[in-house]
Amino acid sequence: MKGSLRGVLLGLLLGAATLGAAADHTGKVTLTGVSIPGATVTAKQGEKTLTTITDQGGVYRFTEIADGVWTITVSMAGFETMTREVTLPSSAEGVWELTLLPIEKIVGTLPAPRPVTAPAATPSGSQTRNTSKTPAPAAPQQGFQRAGVSQVSTPPPAPATGDEAPVDPTGIGSAAGLLINGSVNNGATTPFAQPRAFGNNRPNQRSLYSYASGIQLGNSSWDARPYSFTSGDTRRPSYTDAQFLGSFQGPVKVPGLRNRLNVFLGYQGTSDTNSSTQSARMPTDLERQGDFSNSVNALGQPIQIIDPATGQPFAGNRIDPTRLSREALALLAYYPTPNTEGRYNYQTPLVNTSRSDNASARLGYSVNNRHQLQGTIGVQRTSGDSTTLFGFEDAREGYGVDAQVNWSFRLSQFLNMRSRYQYTRSKNTALPFFSGLSNVSGDAGIAGTDQDPLNWGPPSLRFATDMAGLSDGLYSRSLTNVHIVGSEIQSFRGRHTITAGGEFRRIANDVFSQENPRGRFEFTSARSGSDFGDFLLGLPQTASIAYGNADKFYRSNTYAAYVTDDWRMSPSFTMTLGVRWEYESPITERLGRLVNLDVAENFTDISPVSASDPTGTLTGQEFPESLVRPDKGGFQPRLGIAWRPVPGSSLVVRAGYGVYRNSNIYQSIATQLAQQPPLSTSFSIGHSSAHPLTLADAFLVGQTLGQASTLNTFAVDPDLRVSYAQNWQASLQRDLPMSLTVNATYLGAKGSNLMQAFVPNSYPVGFVNPCLTCPTGFRFVVSNGRSIRHAGQVQLRRRLRNGFTSSIQYTLAKSMDNAGSFGGATIDGQALAQNWLDLEAEYARSNFDQRHQIVASFEYTTGAGILGGTLLDGWRGRLFKDWTFTSQITTGSGTPLTPIFFSPLAGTGIIGGTRPSLTGESADPTIDNSYANPLAFTVPASGEWGNAARNSITGPAQFSMNGSVTRTFRVGERMNLDWRLDATNMLNRVTFAGVYTQINSPQFGLPNRTNDMRRLRTSFRLRF
Repeated sequence: MKGSLRGVLLGLLLGAATLGAAADHTGKVTLTGVSIPGATVTAKQGEKTLTTITDQGGVYRFTEIADGVWTITVSMAGFETMTREVTLPSSAEGVWELTLLPIEKIVGTLPAPRPVTAPAATPSGSQTRNTSKTPAPAAPQQGFQRAGVSQVSTPPPAPATGDEAPVDPTGIGSAAGLLINGSVNNGATTPFAQPRAFGNNRPNQRSLYSYASGIQLGNSSWDARPYSFTSGDTRRPSYTDAQFLGSFQGPVKVPGLRNRLNVFLGYQGTSDTNSSTQSARMPTDLERQGDFSNSVNALGQPIQIIDPATGQPFAGNRIDPTRLSREALALLAYYPTPNTEGRYNYQTPLVNTSRSDNASARLGYSVNNRHQLQGTIGVQRTSGDSTTLFGFEDAREGYGVDAQVNWSFRLSQFLNMRSRYQYTRSKNTALPFFSGLSNVSGDAGIAGTDQDPLNWGPPSLRFATDMAGLSDGLYSRSLTNVHIVGSEIQSFRGRHTITAGGEFRRIANDVFSQENPRGRFEFTSARSGSDFGDFLLGLPQTASIAYGNADKFYRSNTYAAYVTDDWRMSPSFTMTLGVRWEYESPITERLGRLVNLDVAENFTDISPVSASDPTGTLTGQEFPESLVRPDKGGFQPRLGIAWRPVPGSSLVVRAGYGVYRNSNIYQSIATQLAQQPPLSTSFSIGHSSAHPLTLADAFLVGQTLGQASTLNTFAVDPDLRVSYAQNWQASLQRDLPMSLTVNATYLGAKGSNLMQAFVPNSYPVGFVNPCLTCPTGFRFVVSNGRSIRHAGQVQLRRRLRNGFTSSIQYTLAKSMDNAGSFGGATIDGQALAQNWLDLEAEYARSNFDQRHQIVASFEYTTGAGILGGTLLDGWRGRLFKDWTFTSQITTGSGTPLTPIFFSPLAGTGIIGGTRPSLTGESADPTIDNSYANPLAFTVPASGEWGNAARNSITGPAQFSMNGSVTRTFRVGERMNLDWRLDATNMLNRVTFAGVYTQINSPQFGLPNRTNDMRRLRTSFRLRF
């Protein structure tokens, strides 16, 4: 496989090395803000000349135009010719404002009119038909006229009886009006007539409209069988996928409106199924009965089961059946039996099905040449199902509405204003398998859980080894309404294009959900020598739960203001500079139901503080209603330059710098603050001799402890700052021989104020508690994290030539940070820093650090270019032309993973932040399909933190190869039928999406989840 991959990449490199890249240049021609179709645009560079005409929207486009200085000329009969020098490439669209010639100049350039005799009117007022068979002389070709299309001016109708014919001072009939595109003087009857492809001069009105319809189909029988972790085949799910789409676009005449309304209507319906294989270890038949005589630990050694009551081994390494927990046996019934042999004794495909319906409409209306209105609305309905490892099928559904109105106002030739209002509304519901169906926890005899039928189901079980953990989804319902108002002004002054604007958002997010209503138990083998043995005895090491305050009404505002200047300092140097200010108000709860902690110095004491009474009882400080103080310093400067150091050369230097603010940090914080005591029952506790935990009453023990002390699970620094990133980059681009373009880029990014989470007053197992009276057991979030990323990219592109284009890009990157909570506030233990007194020890590879990546793509269309067969005709041409083949390959090194020692932080009920220690062995895997060496890691010494670095092992490599083939069948001049076949993972190569990272597990370093195998989809689309 590695050899075939090298061959594919080598072939793409060689293909790209003989071919090159393209760039487009677009512009727009207007008259007092009105788009002008049919203008002739000519671009000239040396001996090279390109010509095109503007489309119905006044837009012209030069495709695959080489970089350099071009002289561009815009000409049109009746208007002054305009000429500019333009340096390409340029990201800005050229705007050309035409100037009307004086009428005497127009008349002076026109041919002499031919005599026109109006026919006599009939008594009824209608005209008689001219039956003369003498052909009318062809008028000379005019500016809008295409070669090979004759133009004949037809006489205007004679006036009705009793009226006098209007005087024509110019003698050229309707040309004197010089009204463009839709005037009373139809463009087809003037010497300035538009070609048949533009405006109202079409052969019939139906050509103004376009339609499309299509269908995409997929079936499980076309897809490859899911990957198997064993020698046996996995079960192939049965499904049929489909996608339907249709659209209409065109102008519609509405009574009462002077101009036509441009309308677009579209619909798309989709059903899609994804399937991936997950492996796990289920308890064997003997282990279900409490018999561990054949069970081994992570090192392959026999397990010794200890009786927690006596400290002595159970006879025969088998738990007395009378000692098996009633609660454990009830939950054990939901565990499937093993279905295969080997290191994984159970595997199953996880099927995720989604369905959606999307309808959209877009309306555009020109009030006049200064005012333009556009409105859009989109409606979406979604639903889906997903199966878990245990076969539970959870459902979800949702809908959304997105409506937007835009108003464009041309104040003058050099000043435009655009304003918009947008409203979005979305509702989403997640319905787990057991919701309203079976009270699993209550029936099992587990007390202290939420008894709302919506939250029925099993508690979460988590084991130190590779034993599968029982879990299911949680019920949730949310309704989000967002109002957005924004406006900007754009000014054109000489070489400057200045844009200034602002935006306001009002966000209301109503949520009905519980963080952890059924609770979670974790088993570490500390009680009996086996985590599963602890479970059978009903003796968890930790227990946590969070429910109450189910309905939350979150509210927030965001503000933004910006100004930019696109400054064309010279034909070879362009600069864009500006600044943006953003402010996101911390989220509040409408009824004041948020709880943070008032923290004494050095975390020696804590006290809850609520949004309804925001005064700290320990420090006396006043908290805002959000319990987090706002950070209004969101100024973000931006600068970008493009420079051609040698005029006429293809060498282009680009550089840029900008500050970008993370505007989405508060929602995850508010979600945790809304689930804290005294508003809800929320705690994480660990087993101790003073407070022993069992499956039956652990949650009742926690509630009792919570009445005597503060058991909040989460708090945040009230002075939390919003994180931001400084990005900078520099690149060199140059054309090479044989139509190649090479681009070398350096990219840098530095993150500041990133979120970090830790557990105050925690200490390693075996260490003497340094502060017996200090509170612990809660996560605390601060904004002291940092990150840095450096990346170099080299890209080689081939422009479209003879139907073929390709590109290949290589990236070498390195990213480091000390922010385990990079993704947001969470109670997930793996986001915690190990040692709260040494947060700098968390500085390591970022979770997304991918050192090497290659991305390659190609596209080939038959019948394009001389060598591509464009001159083929007849049956050979029909058979060979209009095929398009595309492929994309992405391959790269794996992202890092953190080895975990599954053990609670001393004195807490929190697991996940402790890392193992290094043994001195290499961490590189020693067996195939493994990603870590188990012998490289060991349990930390008593009283010490593990010295293994965060993200110190590298996960599975990335590889994907997708492709498609498309054939267009042309039916007449205006109807096309497109057929397309898409393949994902064309080579059917397995890539892994998950790895066991707990060193307690015998499967440490081995993969346990795959990505999709090969999938095929075919589609048909009719356009007319």
